[in-house]
Amino acid sequence: MSILPEAQAKAILTKVVGYSKADECTAQLTGSTRGNVRFARNDVSTAGITDDIQLAVQVAFGKRVGTATINQFDDAALERVVRRAEELAKLAPENPEFMPAVSPQTYLKTDTFSASTAGIDAAYRAKVATDSIAPCRASKLVAAGYLEDETGFTAFLNSKGNYGYQTLTSSDYTCTVRTEDGRGSGWVGHNVQDVAQFNAGEDIRVAMRKASASADAKALEPGKYTVILEPAAAAGLIAFMMYFFDARSADEGRSFLSKKGGGNKLGEQVYGPQVTMFTDPAYPGGAVYPWDDEGLPRKKLPIIQGGKLMNMNYSRYWSQKQGKPELAGFGNIIMEGGTKSTADLIRTTERGILVSRTWYIRMVDPQTVLLTGLTRDGTFYIENGQIKYPVKNFRFNESPVIMLNNVEEFGKPVRVKSDESGTVMVIPPMKLRDFTFTSLSDAV
Repeated sequence: MSILPEAQAKAILTKVVGYSKADECTAQLTGSTRGNVRFARNDVSTAGITDDIQLAVQVAFGKRVGTATINQFDDAALERVVRRAEELAKLAPENPEFMPAVSPQTYLKTDTFSASTAGIDAAYRAKVATDSIAPCRASKLVAAGYLEDETGFTAFLNSKGNYGYQTLTSSDYTCTVRTEDGRGSGWVGHNVQDVAQFNAGEDIRVAMRKASASADAKALEPGKYTVILEPAAAAGLIAFMMYFFDARSADEGRSFLSKKGGGNKLGEQVYGPQVTMFTDPAYPGGAVYPWDDEGLPRKKLPIIQGGKLMNMNYSRYWSQKQGKPELAGFGNIIMEGGTKSTADLIRTTERGILVSRTWYIRMVDPQTVLLTGLTRDGTFYIENGQIKYPVKNFRFNESPVIMLNNVEEFGKPVRVKSDESGTVMVIPPMKLRDFTFTSLSDAV
């Protein structure tokens, strides 16, 4: 069983902390059940389910820290993992940036659990695969996709008495649809906390339309274009940029948010006035755990307000060193937008390019967040408010910092899972001017 009831989890954590002879001890239990189904060439290829629970114990003697993990929970095993952590701590060098465990905190209630997602079973996963494959097979298209659902929990306790317990669910679906000759490709992705908000049969038709419509792509000359980035396309670039919202890297001159002469750009205009971003652990449909990795309580916090930098991530060590109040790290990223759909943005575009998805994004210059990557799975030329024809994919060289200074309009934000870390982002489709395409790509 991968989800321990709160009483059982707390009993284990209390034992662990009680066994420790160190100056301080923090114990954390994490567990999850993950189910999945994978399909390709219009057939299911794999399906499975995994269960796992891990206990991590961190102890400190002064500034010497040791950590050990285990997945057994009898008394002997619990004491053994504590002793191992203590042995490692005594061997470790002092950590000059050591921060003691946090004192007891008060956490918000955030709605991170959905009974419908927790109730997903093999039959549900099979239906998602069927709903994806059947219409493609009937239309002589080829589907390949993946669905993963998770039900998990986290519980922790330290020797100062700080305690937390919470459950979480999520579901992530992606599907690529190709024409039989491989010349057309469409993609759809859907990340939700509650699967009641997801319908594979509806989503797959978006990918099918793009696959069929993109088969006879024409080459356009690379250059600067007005673009409409769908939320999934924009999220990959925004996610890279958010890695640089670290106050230490900015203060040390290693970030686009570094200020000439030292320090960072807090309070300064960094983006266009249309850009407003915030973090909110209780955001409806995008809720996250109400604590960060250091146990600090998350709260709603502005990040960018009208283009001005309002807050950055400070580690506890760097907060203390710089004399700043401790603030929890961002748990999610919410970007404000408007009410228009992607189709609405297209209708108001005289000439431009619709980008369904960005892929293989890599860093070129950290100081300016210049990124390079490729478009794929449906790129289209827009003229007089209509999609005229598909175009060959491009390589782009663009900085999301410049991009967000060239905003013409935002649409209605939607939830996406932005990167490998699983950060929840709520991002609008966006119309941007002067987006830089540097060369063509033969990929579909």
